[in-house]
Amino acid sequence: MDWVARTKLLIFPLCLAPLGFLIQAVLSNTLGPDPANTLTRDLGEWALIFLCAGLAITPLRTITGVNKLIRFRRMIGLFALLYALLHVIAYLAFMLGWQWLTLLEDLYKRPYIIVGAMAVVILVALGITSTKPMMRRLGKNWVKLHKLVYLAASLAVLHFLWLVKSDYTEPVVYGLTILSLLILRVPGFKKALRF
Repeated sequence: MDWVARTKLLIFPLCLAPLGFLIQAVLSNTLGPDPANTLTRDLGEWALIFLCAGLAITPLRTITGVNKLIRFRRMIGLFALLYALLHVIAYLAFMLGWQWLTLLEDLYKRPYIIVGAMAVVILVALGITSTKPMMRRLGKNWVKLHKLVYLAASLAVLHFLWLVKSDYTEPVVYGLTILSLLILRVPGFKKALRF
């Protein structure tokens, strides 16, 4: 077993740890006065954290020269998708009680939900096409499609920004992080990263 496989065995449970902590908080009733809102928010934030982590892999690979780091990107991206889907499920189950008419009203009244839904749809498309057979089938179009991850991340930040009511610090930090990771992919910056 090479170091990548061994490292994946360590990273996989670490990526599940936030979900484990949230489940434990639900079972012990320690999510605060509004547990549905806290759970939904925390799942969404973990999706954003994993999105940023996945986007950081390419610049990190450029800086370190360790090309095998790219083999972690799909796993991290799929965890971003997992937390995003759980965020949506928590919203539908605990905030709306599976009331589809209320969802339609929310889509009309709250544009941040439409923006968030667009981000999740993109992540689902990227997740479905992340397998090797799909890479072969899509060919060069696979790379173009997977560049939409930056759009998904930007939409997720906008969703977060519109959602908060007073303190914009966290969504701004995520936004600046994603902008920085996007800038680091510009050819001139990529050359500067190679020492």
